[in-house]
Amino acid sequence: MNQVAILWPVVALVALTFFVGGLTLNARLRAAFAKRVGPKDFRYGESDAVPADVALLNRNYMNLLELPVLFYVVCIALYVTKHVSIFEVTLAWLFVLARIIHSGIHLTSNNVLHRMLAFNAGSLILLLLWVLFAVAIV
Repeated sequence: MNQVAILWPVVALVALTFFVGGLTLNARLRAAFAKRVGPKDFRYGESDAVPADVALLNRNYMNLLELPVLFYVVCIALYVTKHVSIFEVTLAWLFVLARIIHSGIHLTSNNVLHRMLAFNAGSLILLLLWVLFAVAIV
């Protein structure tokens, strides 16, 4: 198996992160130009004055900077140690798919149950990737 294959899901998740980051920036700028927020509302993250539509985008962006860090590390570790198989690559793509679904739900219907299911599915996939990596290096 080509070891580089594990890096393509990484690139895809980075693209999703930058996409949501761009949406967040756009929403913040639109809210600022409309005088719905000011600089002080973001001084310590987000104040209660930040409109829900802007805060929701930012929360999703932050989600993409939290758990996925463990995904990036395991993918790079698999690549560096040359323990990449089609199974790990498939799991990596499934994790990315779970994050896309999670973001899609979060930014549209925001159905908490559906969002939780997508988040937990991704978390279990990520856990399995880490278990496989641990077993491979033992």
